Amino acid sequence: MSKLADLSPDRLREALADAEDAKAAKRLMVALAYKDGVGVDVISERYGIPQSTVYYWLDRLESGSLEEALRDTPKPGRPPKLSDDQRQQVRAWLDESPHERGYDADGWDADLLRDCIDERFGVDYSTPHVRRTFLE
Repeated sequence: MSKLADLSPDRLREALADAEDAKAAKRLMVALAYKDGVGVDVISERYGIPQSTVYYWLDRLESGSLEEALRDTPKPGRPPKLSDDQRQQVRAWLDESPHERGYDADGWDADLLRDCIDERFGVDYSTPHVRRTFLE
């Protein structure tokens, strides 16, 4: 077991105590299990993740800083049309009545929210996308 030779179990436990999200905690629990001599096949089954993912996580922990290894790598794909701030604004609208935004409606539905996003930010989303992103 040569992986993670430079990371002590104490350091991993400290990081686990400070972990702020579930993904980071799961990666640290995998690393601790590995350091305890648990095989990758058992770890994979125990945590319900593919063996290739276990190896990937262990490799990231071995080759980079602990902080970098605990964060997700950027995913390819189209960048979001709305900024984080704009998304927060849309979510805040849902706490208001549509009347407060100038609409003659008793409650928000995907079509109305889609129209409001388009009017306010000039972003054209499909109704199903608005429903999945903001209303589910």
